[in-house]
Amino acid sequence: MARFSNNLLFSPDIAIDLGTANTLVYVRGRGVVINEPSIVAVNDKTHQVVTVGKEAKTMLGKTPPHIRVVRPLLHGVISDFEVTEELLTYLITKAQNGRTRLFGPRVVIGVPTGVTNVQSRAVRDAARNAGAREAIILEEPVAGAIGAKLPVAEAVGTMVLDIGGGTTDIAVIALKGVVASKSSQVAGDRFNENIIDYVRSEFKLGIGERTAEDVKIDIGSVISLAEPLSKNVRGRDFATGLPREIVLTDAHVREALTPSLEALMDAMKEVIEATPPELLSDVLQHGVTVFGGGALLRGLPQILGKMLGVPVQVAADPLTAVVRGAGIVTEHPEPYADFFIDEEDILSEA
Repeated sequence: MARFSNNLLFSPDIAIDLGTANTLVYVRGRGVVINEPSIVAVNDKTHQVVTVGKEAKTMLGKTPPHIRVVRPLLHGVISDFEVTEELLTYLITKAQNGRTRLFGPRVVIGVPTGVTNVQSRAVRDAARNAGAREAIILEEPVAGAIGAKLPVAEAVGTMVLDIGGGTTDIAVIALKGVVASKSSQVAGDRFNENIIDYVRSEFKLGIGERTAEDVKIDIGSVISLAEPLSKNVRGRDFATGLPREIVLTDAHVREALTPSLEALMDAMKEVIEATPPELLSDVLQHGVTVFGGGALLRGLPQILGKMLGVPVQVAADPLTAVVRGAGIVTEHPEPYADFFIDEEDILSEA
């Protein structure tokens, strides 16, 4: 494989963690330069993009009828191709400080494990239409393992858990290959839905997605805390239709998240059961590494370790592990070529 060019004719190589909740961008030689919500505001009257990223997120639940606030990725894959192109165009342009060169950047993009051929091709096409001269697809748990400096090229079983916004990817990696893997929709968005459903059921109060997200971040915990946490939450009373305020505690959130945690455990057990015994002994010895936004949920490593019977550790800077790993691939692609989702295979199997 040819080395990535650094000629002035070429734009710097870029790595993108294309997430359901947030998209991060790494520019070769500069590091992580963008962390924006994967949200686009569209004017349905003019069919033009109003704004992207952080500004679009502030519009959630506050727009007039002709303005749609869109999350173009659902469960880690493209649900709205045209809007995803707009998002990628915005991010690639911003990453290059608005400068354009004769040849666009070569882009390494992380996708959930187990995506279909059609989904992988959609990501590749969207990147090319957004200005990339070439798009390389890499599974997110692999990218995260590389970013966490785990021994993915050695004859050692490495188990990782990437808890994102739309999907949780579980994988066992050894000798530059994914030995066993599973993608689950039990992730950050599902946790938010659990909190919304719980507040509706227990308090007869309607709250929105942004409020649920704030609750999860501010007081969310899956274990009992020495100092309980609480948060005042406002919503619409279903009985009167009027605003009402309640106090939620970490115990409420813990109860709300229990079904999802049990489903997550089941998914991890499936991967463990599909792992060869020799590699499983490595996992038992070295444990599981967790990254992604869900890794920041209080007590998650402890509860996972207790339920699985293996050590569980959170990667350094878990929010950026995937994009940092993809960034390492832009710097030194040859050692990781075996991990790439091959375009010829995609086209021949689609």
